[in-house]
Amino acid sequence: MARPARSNYSAGCKLRECWFEPTFHKHAGQLNHGIQIHCEGPYYDHAAFKPWRIQALAFKTIRRLYPDYPLWRDFAYEYEHDRLAIDLINGSPLLREWVDDPATRVDDLDRLTCPDEAAWTEESRKFLLYR
Repeated sequence: MARPARSNYSAGCKLRECWFEPTFHKHAGQLNHGIQIHCEGPYYDHAAFKPWRIQALAFKTIRRLYPDYPLWRDFAYEYEHDRLAIDLINGSPLLREWVDDPATRVDDLDRLTCPDEAAWTEESRKFLLYR
């Protein structure tokens, strides 16, 4: 399996390996392993911190390590019955399709999202009180 390209997605925060044991829900009483995202302290940089990208990369990593893991809810979400929750939350299937396609790389996500982000930055600039 090819490794994802190196990214700077975790810039502006600190990622810390952690172990925890939930007290309720489906994994109650089981030792779980995860990553905690710290976005405070001396390593926090508001301009560099990209939480959506960190989560996107986490989804991509899970998909590569565990291709059959059910990442996406496949039942009705809120008022929507015809689209997956992840597509509704993200406004399109772009993230899910990128995650699920084994040929896509980390750089591809930036190529897909940066034009929209730049357009949003420009469009919203006139409404910002502080820049």
